[in-house]
Amino acid sequence: MAVADVLKLIQDNEVKFVDLRFTDTRGKEQHVSVPAHVVSEEWFERGHAFDGSSISGWKGIQASDMLLMPDPATANIDPFFDEPTLILSCDVIDPVDGKGYDRCPRSIAKRAEAYLKASGLGDTAYFGPEPEFFIFDGVTWGTDMSGCHVKIKSEEAAWSSAEDFEGGNTGHRPGVKGGYFPVPPVDSHHDIRAAMCNALEEMGVPVEVHHHEVATAGQNEIGTKFSTLVQRADWTQILKYVVHNVAHAYGKTATFMPKPIVGDNGSGMHVHQSIWKDGKNLFAGNGYAGLSEFALFYIGGIIKHAKALNAITNPGTNSYKRLVPGYEAPVMLAYSAKNRSASIRIPYVASDKARRIEARFPDPLANPYLCFSALMMAGLDGVQNKIHPGDAMDKNLYDLPPEEDALVPKVCHSLEMALEALDKDREFLTRGGVFSDDWIDSYIELKMEEVQKFRMTTHPVEFAMYYSS
Repeated sequence: MAVADVLKLIQDNEVKFVDLRFTDTRGKEQHVSVPAHVVSEEWFERGHAFDGSSISGWKGIQASDMLLMPDPATANIDPFFDEPTLILSCDVIDPVDGKGYDRCPRSIAKRAEAYLKASGLGDTAYFGPEPEFFIFDGVTWGTDMSGCHVKIKSEEAAWSSAEDFEGGNTGHRPGVKGGYFPVPPVDSHHDIRAAMCNALEEMGVPVEVHHHEVATAGQNEIGTKFSTLVQRADWTQILKYVVHNVAHAYGKTATFMPKPIVGDNGSGMHVHQSIWKDGKNLFAGNGYAGLSEFALFYIGGIIKHAKALNAITNPGTNSYKRLVPGYEAPVMLAYSAKNRSASIRIPYVASDKARRIEARFPDPLANPYLCFSALMMAGLDGVQNKIHPGDAMDKNLYDLPPEEDALVPKVCHSLEMALEALDKDREFLTRGGVFSDDWIDSYIELKMEEVQKFRMTTHPVEFAMYYSS
């Protein structure tokens, strides 16, 4: 969409405000609104100034002036605001040099796309994430000197069978690991998901499927179409925005936390990906599961750098409550077309155009711009250095004998471990100036604050284990 088209969209829809969106390091969208009457072609060229020092992990107060540069191709009418509002995704520009800010995730993703083309290896990277999420009726938590607690309220939860609800307890709910996927009334969120799908379609994100997921208490998934790296990251941010706001409109609350409940499946974000050049899918070939040597090397790069990737693809302390060996989590750094226990799966497809790989260890807490860029950079390093991943593992990796299990590398078991790996293994990310050492240092510092806070907070389970000792 050109600038002229955006201006016409504003006029045709009697838009009152234009909402500028950008994404911070942690992956949370931020926004600022301007009256629609200030928007012009000159405004699109000039950008909108804001204070970058107030964003966690960004510039200090001594160098805080930044510009939001709206991308007209992302124009959408917001379906949630009372006043007619048009939203625009923005790149954050450093006014000193007029380039994308070093720590702006969307600018990093654009540099990743540019690096792919400059490398000569390919010209287009396609991504298709599958973020899972929970919808709860309510949640409360507290953390202070007197103690801490968390309580999830969900009429759909297996633990609610003995509760008294206004209007009665229907008894229809999925049990633990029983959510995939009975019809309503066991699946109580069909209409909410349908409303989410309608909103996504209105905002230009093509929906392919929606369904309840495995866990009790409201785990859900909405499948949306694959696209190019930056656009697919934009769409993922729209999906999160829609899920949160539709749930809110229904008087419920949604979360993309990887492991919000104990004793049932966590939420992952499987990431499908492929590299193309001159209209040809470079992942299609005559090798294992129809893959090319290019694709196998790409897998090798992801496996080699997986522990460093974890810092970006699994960026919270909560992420590692999901990535626990011995359970149904993709912790084994192996690839396979025959089972879902491997961290890299080769989906069955009917044509070479759809040939792709699926990284299964990322989770929806990840910043999509950073996640997709880092995965691609690791894969390209595998191609450039011909890193073969070895033989596929077509047996159930959850049931390996201990001696075989010990030979299969695994993902990190904590955020601190992942950050240490990123600190040591960063060169593949900094090629072509996609990620910078300064960004990596600032990211590690930001995330170590979370590690330290978690480390210093007493957990209720510690009382159960140690109080009477």
